[in-house]
Amino acid sequence: IVSYIAFSGIRRNEQSKVWIGMAREAAHQLGTPLSSLLAWIELLKYSKDQPGVIEETLNEMSNDINRLQIITTRFSKIGSMPEKERIDLNILIEEVCVYFEKRLPHLGRKVEINRDFEDAIMVEVNKDLIAWVFENLLKNAAEAIEDKLGVINISTHCIPGKRAVVYLADNGKGLSSVLRRQIFFPGFTTKKRGWGLGLSLARRIIEEYHRGKIYIKGTAVGKGTTFAVEIPITETGQKS
Repeated sequence: IVSYIAFSGIRRNEQSKVWIGMAREAAHQLGTPLSSLLAWIELLKYSKDQPGVIEETLNEMSNDINRLQIITTRFSKIGSMPEKERIDLNILIEEVCVYFEKRLPHLGRKVEINRDFEDAIMVEVNKDLIAWVFENLLKNAAEAIEDKLGVINISTHCIPGKRAVVYLADNGKGLSSVLRRQIFFPGFTTKKRGWGLGLSLARRIIEEYHRGKIYIKGTAVGKGTTFAVEIPITETGQKS
C-alpha cells in the first residue's frame, strides 16, 4: 500500500510537471511572434510618411501571423506520427535563422547568427516539427547569452549514407554538470518561462519521430553550450 501511494504520488507529480511545462512551452512559442507584432505596430505609428517601411513592416506582420498558425499546427501533431517530406536541411535552418535575426532585437537581444553549411543535405522529415526544434535551440541559446554581443554558430555536416549532423554553439552562460543531466527532463526549467518542455519535446521530435539524436556536445559555465542534432539522411544525403 505504501509503495502504491508513493508511486501514485510520483506519477501525479510527473503529470503536473508535464502540464506546467506544456503551458510554459505554449507561452514560449507564442512569445516571439506576439512580441514582434507589438513592435511592428509601434513602428507603423512612426512610419506614416515612409511607404517602403510600411510595406516591409506589413509583410513581416503577415509572417508573424502565419507563425501563430504554424505553432497551433505543431501542437496538434504532438502525440501522433506526423507525415514526412524530403527537404534540404540547410534551407530549413536558413529560414529559421532569417526569421529570428529580424526578431531578436524585439526580444532585447543583440545576437549574431553565423552559418557554416555544407552542400545541400537531403533529409526525410516533418518540416514543421524539425523547424520547431531549431527555433527552440536558437531562442534558448539567445536567452542564455549575457554578453553585450552574443554569438551563435550553426554548422551542418553530412556523413554520406548515414546521417546529417547540426552543431549549434553559443557564447552564453553554459551549464553545470547537474543542469546538463537534467536539461531534457519534462518540466525542468532554469527560467520563469521556457525550457519547461521545449527540449523535452525537441528530443521526442528528433529521437522518436525521426530516429535521430539530440544531445549536448559540450558546455562550460561562463563559456557557452554546444548542442548536436543528428538526423538520418535519405539516399546519399546530398545533391549532386
